[in-house]
Amino acid sequence: MKKNIHFFSRNSYIKDNQLWDKLGIRGKEAMGFAALDLPILPGFILDSEIAAHLENEKLTTNIKIFVKKCEKETGKIFGDTTNPLLVKIVISPNLAIVNYPALHNFGLTDNTIGGFIDFVGEDFGYHEILFQIKGFLQIEQKIAELQNKNNDFKNLSKKITDITKFINSDIGAEKIKKIITEYRKLLPDNFYSDVYTQLEIVLKRISFMLSLDELDDDDAALIVQPMVYGNYGKNSASGQFFTRDIVTGENKLSGWFEQNKFNSIETKGKDIQKIGPDFFGELVKVARSVEDHFKEIRSIRFTIENGRVWLIDQRPLMSKSTQSDIKTLIDLYKRKVISKDYLINAIKPEQLNEILHPIINPNSVKGIKSISGGVAGAPGAAIGQVYFTTNSLIDAYKVAHQKGLDTRLILCMTSTFAEDVKAIEVATGVLSAEGGYAAHASVVARQYGKISLVADDIKVTGNKAVIGGETIKEGDIITLNVPHYGDPNIFFGEAELIEPDPEKSGLLEFVSIIKSSLKDFHVRVNADKARDASLALKFGADGIGLCRTEHMFFDAKRINVFRRMIISETFQERTKALKKLKSMQKDDFYQLFKAMNGKEVTIRLLDAPLHEFLPHNKEEMQLFIDYMKNENDAKNVTSKEISENMDNLREFNPMLGHRGCRIAVSYPEIYEMQMEAIFEALYKLKSEKIKVKPEIMIPLIMNEDELKLIIFGKKIEGQVYKGLKQTELDLRKKLKAPSIPYRFGTMIELPVAALAAGEIAKYAEFFSFGTNDLTQTTIGLSRDDYTSFMPDYTLFDIIDGNPFIKLNKHVKELVQIAVRRGSMTRPGLSKGLCGEHGAVPENIKFCMEAGLDYVSCSLFSVPIALLSVAQETIKEN
Repeated sequence: MKKNIHFFSRNSYIKDNQLWDKLGIRGKEAMGFAALDLPILPGFILDSEIAAHLENEKLTTNIKIFVKKCEKETGKIFGDTTNPLLVKIVISPNLAIVNYPALHNFGLTDNTIGGFIDFVGEDFGYHEILFQIKGFLQIEQKIAELQNKNNDFKNLSKKITDITKFINSDIGAEKIKKIITEYRKLLPDNFYSDVYTQLEIVLKRISFMLSLDELDDDDAALIVQPMVYGNYGKNSASGQFFTRDIVTGENKLSGWFEQNKFNSIETKGKDIQKIGPDFFGELVKVARSVEDHFKEIRSIRFTIENGRVWLIDQRPLMSKSTQSDIKTLIDLYKRKVISKDYLINAIKPEQLNEILHPIINPNSVKGIKSISGGVAGAPGAAIGQVYFTTNSLIDAYKVAHQKGLDTRLILCMTSTFAEDVKAIEVATGVLSAEGGYAAHASVVARQYGKISLVADDIKVTGNKAVIGGETIKEGDIITLNVPHYGDPNIFFGEAELIEPDPEKSGLLEFVSIIKSSLKDFHVRVNADKARDASLALKFGADGIGLCRTEHMFFDAKRINVFRRMIISETFQERTKALKKLKSMQKDDFYQLFKAMNGKEVTIRLLDAPLHEFLPHNKEEMQLFIDYMKNENDAKNVTSKEISENMDNLREFNPMLGHRGCRIAVSYPEIYEMQMEAIFEALYKLKSEKIKVKPEIMIPLIMNEDELKLIIFGKKIEGQVYKGLKQTELDLRKKLKAPSIPYRFGTMIELPVAALAAGEIAKYAEFFSFGTNDLTQTTIGLSRDDYTSFMPDYTLFDIIDGNPFIKLNKHVKELVQIAVRRGSMTRPGLSKGLCGEHGAVPENIKFCMEAGLDYVSCSLFSVPIALLSVAQETIKEN
């Protein structure tokens, strides 16, 4: 039997890790703690081979040698009448789901209680006997349950309930003695006669219980360990601390202690920093050793008994922040405790959401009414007054800004469109009803670092909305909580936010370490503003993979100029409007390329259908009419004329209608203007000796002839289509500027383009896979409408997950076909994926395996994508 009993103490433990499987979860923790050469309480473990089979064993004979070792370590004697050693028994299963009672204070007998009371006082001493009895009765209760003795079980349950009330009540020693006398009748007659007899009785009853328990299946061990008390004399205390701050990650102990108290589990006393300097110094050393060994923050309980520090246990933490994890790992890495690979693999990519976006202080929402549910469009937390239209929100923002009022606003709409981008940009968050993760509101929110929640049961009517039976009116303050994991919440009131700080959080340093592990695969950002581009560089982006130029036109100072261009009836009128837009776009491109300073910038020429830019409500209509009246060279227009224009432009299926390159075929002057704006900016930057790497992307190409026409132009039957290459050449000659290397490419977002990739690659020097549209056109699902029926498809396992998050297998196949065929035509073809698919670890793995060179995603997804790439790179190595 002795071979199945394993002693542990400071630096004395089982070296054979295979034997640890017989010790249960708590036994493994004890052995791990013992390996650190720290002041842990000694003990011994009856392993799982014998724990449930002790009935016929001579226990006292076999365990005495191990008890003696514990006596030597603690300086107390088991059964001593003046300073007795007491022990606890811990049942250590291998299954975390199995829960057993706490069993303490064995060694308290008629002979030893007096000596114990001399140290802790009568009230506490007899209280501990009650606790001892409760533990034993809980074992008997479990045995009755397993043997289906219902009457015994009920009687014991009542006794345990009563004794618990006594334990939790403030009663004196004399009354406790009477209660003990009554309860002793339930215990074996010789239970208090001798300490070894008592210990053997308890161990054998626990063993019998384990033999009956099917959940155990010879899988639990028994730990016997001395007890120490934080109220055992004047120089005693108990407490708990974390090896560093679990929120900020600051390298200092955080925790608490109680002077002259048995334990501090149910109370938080004084700050651990205020404990005596000698004790504090020892605890700091303990923290560093534990953290270095386990390579993470740990929680440690300790007791100081008569001036001697004992560590009770150490546990991993579920409640620590991602910031604290990162700062801990970086510290360990700098001190060469862990490798770079370990550091990178220790954080899950999705965890980074926590330090990229605001989070709610949980203490601030107590008492605030809330509802839960919905689809997380963009994670984080946002507070603001609710507005139900873009114009009302923009107006409220302007007024608040002018008067120095609160500018935090939340846009709430059934769905959003291109003209609502400007509202999302200034709002703190957006609450919508249609779509899901890939809905317009969600995509734009992620791009601008805003919060997005899609709640399909929200009903918006006029200046109010109803959700979950609650009514929200314009101007009401709500709080959106959209965690990456778990259910989103809407709080009908104002919470408190904890704002992210990429530098203080350790994120930027973490990103620099991640990037040093990357090889040939990179991450770019989707951005159309210089400030986003600059932040993206800090986040580790290696260029811009998608600049959506249509977003630039929705600025309040530009939208009406663009609208004038759309309703122009002649080429000359259209050219006048485009000339004004060119100067605006030129400045945008100048700032964007300057911010990226020599990294690739992919400019996607106008993609959105023209009708999206026209007025969508009375307010917008009137603003446009007023604008036209104030323009000297513009004709007056009426709302009727504009409506007629809108009717003429309206399409049954605009997603597959007159958009993208098809607009350029009909109105080449639009792309010509954009090309000139790009290169005027580039020539200026070149003259300032700023490096540039432009890529011109033409969207929605379906065959090689479209791309060839737009790039190289064509003459046919007296018609001349100039072509973008000639536009750049003419501009260069006109400005006498030096040539700048650049590339033309296209977005592969139609199945036909993927299949025709070999032909398209004759003229495209790079492919960018627009997987949002490629998914829609391949599987025939609208990203804005599918959520209304997707639960039914999920219920019957018709579709594997959300195809706008996880790439569909047939979409993947089209990407692979396009990569293979395109590369055969053009071996040096650059290939990337742009869109939020590019921030999902599973998709990134596919992109790397498929032979792509990069992914491009929204600003706040860049670090997440980078970490995923680094982890995949490590796996490959």
